[in-house]
Amino acid sequence: MEFDELVRKRRSVRSFKKEKASWKDVLNAIDAAIQGPFAGNHNNLKFLIVEDKKKIIDIADFCEQDWVSEAGILVLVCSDDSHLENTYGDRGRVYSRQEAGAAIYALMLKLADAGLGTCWVGSYNDGAIRDRLKIPHHVQIEAVIPVGFENDKKDKEAKKKLENVLNWEEWGKSKRPTPFEEELEDYGQKIKKNKK
Repeated sequence: MEFDELVRKRRSVRSFKKEKASWKDVLNAIDAAIQGPFAGNHNNLKFLIVEDKKKIIDIADFCEQDWVSEAGILVLVCSDDSHLENTYGDRGRVYSRQEAGAAIYALMLKLADAGLGTCWVGSYNDGAIRDRLKIPHHVQIEAVIPVGFENDKKDKEAKKKLENVLNWEEWGKSKRPTPFEEELEDYGQKIKKNKK
């Protein structure tokens, strides 16, 4: 699939069919996710795949989002910041969050390319999930990603528009200065200097 088409195809899916996704597609997506950039080329990410239905239902409860239980597979993206913190100090935590975000997006794109739906869930009871899945306390849970086949696909008009997010040269300027505007600004500066 062409990249631009794939980016627009991916969306947050909150209703899944009973048909279960292939764990092989999930492994391929994780492999794609770990190909991204890492500070110092040190991969601090780990992935926990959950297929057990009872655990999925519990995690949906810990997320306080019942629809999560409809997914046949959950992928928990986790990180161990210790190496990055030892190497980069406090900045290591920032790098870890950046790496996790990039990996999560790559994971979701690869799953969309395989025809699967996902959603990035970031609201959950960290301690409850940690206890249920025996995740060590030094490991951060970055996201819960439900994976499955989308139920009732509907084409929705994109609400995300480029012009709503751009700033040029400094915050609050939403239009790119034209060469003519730059010349006028330079001319205005010259006039101010000559008046002094």
